[in-house]
Amino acid sequence: MSILIRMARDSDLADLALIEKECFSEPWSIDSFMSEFASENSVFIAAEDESGVICGFVTASFVLDEININNVAVRTEYRKCGIGTALLEKLDEYAAEINAGFINLEVRESNIPAVDLYKKSGYVQVGLRKNFYCKPDENAILMTKYLTDE
Repeated sequence: MSILIRMARDSDLADLALIEKECFSEPWSIDSFMSEFASENSVFIAAEDESGVICGFVTASFVLDEININNVAVRTEYRKCGIGTALLEKLDEYAAEINAGFINLEVRESNIPAVDLYKKSGYVQVGLRKNFYCKPDENAILMTKYLTDE
């Protein structure tokens, strides 16, 4: 399977919202995607298969040298194909372009595949937010990837 990792376009937003709805118990609305996409402090990266199907994405926002991942999602049938890793690698490239010092994220404590992906990609646990998530109520693991030695 050939996957293209590229910056998302506004024409991708409906597909991203559908993937979001498939993957999360409290998904962002299409309006939220549109609003965030319009922000000059946001980045949206899409994964597209050889037939043009959007199969995953990462969204993040940034301030100064800090990037915060908002969402990483991959359609169920495309999981375990390296797409999540490729999306995070593209985000790392973007981070280097803007001279970011680190990338932060929160992940459900029970989402072991995601935690493992982040660890494999160089993120370390830096904290825990009690009862951060709803549907179901759950703690969030705070993770950071440090991009500089400073």
